[in-house]
Amino acid sequence: MDEKRIRQFRELGLTISYYRKLKGLTQSELAQNVGLSRTHISNIEAPQVKTSLSLESLFDIADALDVPVKDFFDFRN
Repeated sequence: MDEKRIRQFRELGLTISYYRKLKGLTQSELAQNVGLSRTHISNIEAPQVKTSLSLESLFDIADALDVPVKDFFDFRN
């Protein structure tokens, strides 16, 4: 995976973490709502961990957080 893609996954994970906290959910609660393990949610959100996720999981996370998927990609520079 190249550096650009790693940066994008990192930003995506941090954005998911931001919206999860804004919604007042723990990683465990979000994981339960979307049918993923807490460890996987943690890995998605972790800035230094290279973890990919499926589009289906991304859509499920967006639904659970009541956030349009497109907002996950509004990376702040």
